[in-house]
Amino acid sequence: MKITLQDELPVINGLLAGTDEAGRGPLAGNVVAAAVILDMAVTIDGLDDSKKLSEKKRQALAEEIKQKALAWSVVSVAPQQIDEMNILQASLYAMKTAAENLKVRPDHVFVDGNKSLIDCFCDNTAIIKGDSRVAEISAASILAKVERDAQMLELHKQYPEYGFDKHKGYPTKVHREILNQIGPCPEHRRSYAPVRDAMVNGPKGAF
Repeated sequence: MKITLQDELPVINGLLAGTDEAGRGPLAGNVVAAAVILDMAVTIDGLDDSKKLSEKKRQALAEEIKQKALAWSVVSVAPQQIDEMNILQASLYAMKTAAENLKVRPDHVFVDGNKSLIDCFCDNTAIIKGDSRVAEISAASILAKVERDAQMLELHKQYPEYGFDKHKGYPTKVHREILNQIGPCPEHRRSYAPVRDAMVNGPKGAF
């Protein structure tokens, strides 16, 4: 089931989880998904699409979500698995696994985007722009983004020449220039065209 921007959100009886991912667009690093069940008796102010929040605000909210949510989980899918599955399937797999890993079983899962989860353990609904419309998805988007950014800072320590601390693996002009100059590292996604091109036309890099 898919809910568009024109549709009203369905009313769910029982526990609702939200799930979202971060890192579909980057050329390197994991895609990270999170799932969250909020406690309706506890207020968390400022939940929104993680992309609309400052880094400082995201980090503060991530800690608050972990403290106050009924349940949360975070799952990462490595670049090698992304290359095998393709990024759409890897993202859906990560979100499904994050929902499955919740210590409290939800009755329904709201999924950010236009694709619902196949073979999910419970009913689920895709919500377009859900990270701005559903608090549980907003919370999941924040956890996923904060975790992925932290992972990219760790990758920067291993491969400082790529500047992962600045662009977080996204295909910026600087990142693509570095790729073409020195080639990819093992954490680059070989199925992505700029990385393939750098492997074929440029230096062999660290592969």
